[in-house]
Amino acid sequence: MATFAVILPAAGRSSRFKDKEKKPFVNLDGRAIWLRSAELFVARQDVTQTIIVVAPDDQEMFRRRFGANLAFMNVQIASGGAERFESVANAISLVKPEVDFIAIHDAVRPCLTEILVSAVFAKAVETGAAILAAPVSETIKQSDGKCQIQATVSRQGLWLAQTPQVFRRDWLEAAYAGRAKVQGPITDDAQLLEAAGHKIHLVEGPGTNIKVTSKGDLYLAEAILKSLPKPKPTGPAHPFAEEEMWGGRGLK
Repeated sequence: MATFAVILPAAGRSSRFKDKEKKPFVNLDGRAIWLRSAELFVARQDVTQTIIVVAPDDQEMFRRRFGANLAFMNVQIASGGAERFESVANAISLVKPEVDFIAIHDAVRPCLTEILVSAVFAKAVETGAAILAAPVSETIKQSDGKCQIQATVSRQGLWLAQTPQVFRRDWLEAAYAGRAKVQGPITDDAQLLEAAGHKIHLVEGPGTNIKVTSKGDLYLAEAILKSLPKPKPTGPAHPFAEEEMWGGRGLK
């Protein structure tokens, strides 16, 4: 059986969220968003390591608030860097030598399902590199920078990248070592593998696999979570409820 390490980047500045608390640590229907994102990985037999990336300035708070969860779920902390690329690179350096594949999943993408995880993991094992993505269904307009339509862009063949993004461990490490091949900002990990010449395979994901970016996304995420089929119980994912610990901060 192939083994996986899962990296959860949670070191961003959350500048668009406009709250005193950063997105990954906000309560979503009783539990912090990052906990909901981590839960579908930590109980899997093929996941041997889970790493969350936290900014150095947040680590004291994070350990104090979530120390019991980290211990119970066996989640490691990696230090965030100035850019997402540096944050993920720091986590990759902590991956155990025996791990075959590395999955990167946004810590603020909490509406994932077990079926989707299994599908993208299986495709990565088959091909070496796979990501969840949703086909573009809306009409695409290109702006001239002044909020005026410049062109209508064909949506044929266009996909919206999601996570998890899952890669052979050796491919991902080599791609990160060859960072200089990519000009400009790196917005996801598949971009690095593309630059290294690897074919990335798409696994169709639903529009419900949203990334929490703004306050309004919290309400949408809560509605999605309530509509999803309840997973089969595999034991507690954490020793006590966030609701009880922190008085239900979040949507209320």
